[in-house]
Amino acid sequence: MALRSKLLLSSLLVVAGAMTLGKAPRAAEDDLWAPPEHNGCVLEAQTHCPGADLSGADLANLDLRGADFSNANLRGADLRHTDLRGANLERADLSGADLTRATLYSTNLRSANLSQAKLVAVQSWNLFAQNARFDGADLTGADLQFGRLTRASWQHATLRAANLEMAWMNKSKLQNADLRDANLQETKLNLSTLEGADVTGARLRFTNFQGTYMKNCSGCPRDW
Repeated sequence: MALRSKLLLSSLLVVAGAMTLGKAPRAAEDDLWAPPEHNGCVLEAQTHCPGADLSGADLANLDLRGADFSNANLRGADLRHTDLRGANLERADLSGADLTRATLYSTNLRSANLSQAKLVAVQSWNLFAQNARFDGADLTGADLQFGRLTRASWQHATLRAANLEMAWMNKSKLQNADLRDANLQETKLNLSTLEGADVTGARLRFTNFQGTYMKNCSGCPRDW
């Protein structure tokens, strides 16, 4: 009986050794991990990289919450699925960048350049993008509800099926923008320009068009 127990114990030790052979302990693996870097900028949450050159960088799927990228060059950068909650991107150049499904809760994009950028299905709430440029950008299905978007430029932008409920878009430039099937419920569009825009199928319940210029706008109300 004792011999049988010894043989069983030996077999278990052999199996365990085979399973762990060549593998470092988990704690050691964690100790060796380091966040990626690009041009001297450590790409992690709360990083401080104002004015950094991150043009064309691969920043996809990263946790960059609370990061400071103000005045940074992010032209053509890959930010797909990146968490940018609370990040500071004021006056950053994001032209041509891909932010598909990025998280932008309370993100600061004031005066940022997002011309020709891709923001398909981004998730945001309380986005700060006053004076930002979204000209020619693709924001199909973007969630921008409660966004602070006053004086932003959306000329020739695609906002189809975007959620702009209760967003502040006063004095915005929306010439030739595609807003078909968008949610514009309670959106503030006072003194904005919708010339040549298309809001066909959009939800316009309690939308404020006071002083809005709507020449050649498809689907715009005619009783303002």
